Amino acid sequence: MELTLEAVALFALKLVHETEDGSPILRDDLVMDGYEREVFGLLVRSGDLPTIKRKVDECTKQALATLGGADTVLGRELQKLMTDVQQASTLEELKLPLEALKDYLKAIL
Repeated sequence: MELTLEAVALFALKLVHETEDGSPILRDDLVMDGYEREVFGLLVRSGDLPTIKRKVDECTKQALATLGGADTVLGRELQKLMTDVQQASTLEELKLPLEALKDYLKAIL
């Protein structure tokens, strides 16, 4: 799950910070500080679902703003997927909506 969490953060922050003429954002860039696989790994192992959801929410809200908010076509779908993630009450329930969110962010990059 740590890889999926890191990928969600990476894809969301790529939407926010990458430009066509700029260099790509990589997993070890400063913008990814606090969203690394190791950080998520500690949170998963400790079962800290509220912090995991907060971290996902932080980066996906930035992506949502970049897409023009929830009033755009892309933004509405992202908002729906973000809500699905936030409604998970266990780490197990988080897996499917998190995968869907990751796949969506990757697709719209």
